[in-house]
Amino acid sequence: MTHRSESAAVPLYRLAHSRTGDKGNRSNISVIAWHPALWDVLVAQVTEAAVARHFAARRPKAVARYLLPNLHAMNFVIDDVLDGGVNDALNLDSHGKALSFRLLELSVEVPADLIGHLAGTD
Repeated sequence: MTHRSESAAVPLYRLAHSRTGDKGNRSNISVIAWHPALWDVLVAQVTEAAVARHFAARRPKAVARYLLPNLHAMNFVIDDVLDGGVNDALNLDSHGKALSFRLLELSVEVPADLIGHLAGTD
C-alpha cells in the first residue's frame, strides 16, 4: 500500500500567476489563482506577514493585502521596497518588475486533494 502525503510544499507559482507595478517607492503585486479551488489556500497562507517575511531583505516599511474574491485574486501593496523608486534607485530593476517572480517563489502547503489543480500537474 502506498502512503500518500496529506499535503505538499510547492512554490506559489504552481498555484497562481502574478503581475507587478510600481508608483514611486511602492510596489503593487497581484496574485491570481490558476484555479478557483486554490483560492482558500492562497488566502490562508499568502498573508501580509508571509509576504513581509519573504521580502525581509528588502526591508519593506509596510505590506497591505487587498482581496478580490470574485476574481480569485489578491493585490499586495509593499511600501519602501524599490530602493527609492525609478528616479532614485541604482539597481537594474528600479520598477521592481522582478518582485512578482520573487513572490512566486514563496513556499505554500497544498492539501493532497488539491494537487491536481496545480499548474504543471499532468
